[in-house]
Amino acid sequence: MLAEFREFINRGSFVDLAVGFVMGVAVSGVVTALVERVVMPLIGLIFGEPNFDQVLTFGGEVDGEPVGSVGAVITALVVFLLVALVLFLIIKGYNAMQRKQEEVEEAAPDPEEVVLLREILAELRSATPSAGP
Repeated sequence: MLAEFREFINRGSFVDLAVGFVMGVAVSGVVTALVERVVMPLIGLIFGEPNFDQVLTFGGEVDGEPVGSVGAVITALVVFLLVALVLFLIIKGYNAMQRKQEEVEEAAPDPEEVVLLREILAELRSATPSAGP
């Protein structure tokens, strides 16, 4: 069982998944800070509130915070959509890089094939009698 677990851990897909998870958490932190420090203050300038937490509240207040707030859900949704947008752009850029790399690999002829084709061409030229006038 320990050997199977070690084999599972050493697979590339597991390591890729772990790296992707850590990168996702890091990107989420950056985007959350961007939303809280840049986007929401801009929304505050437009709507008069720094976030939507105080919008559509119900149920009274506890410690100065509303018991129920649809606005808090809207704020979380804005953060989620911006995180999703940033991840989409990162993945889109990565896919574009992969396509370019594949195009370069497809365009470059295999050196062994080039040598073989040149040898075949040389053989054909030497075997074909030249047509003289």
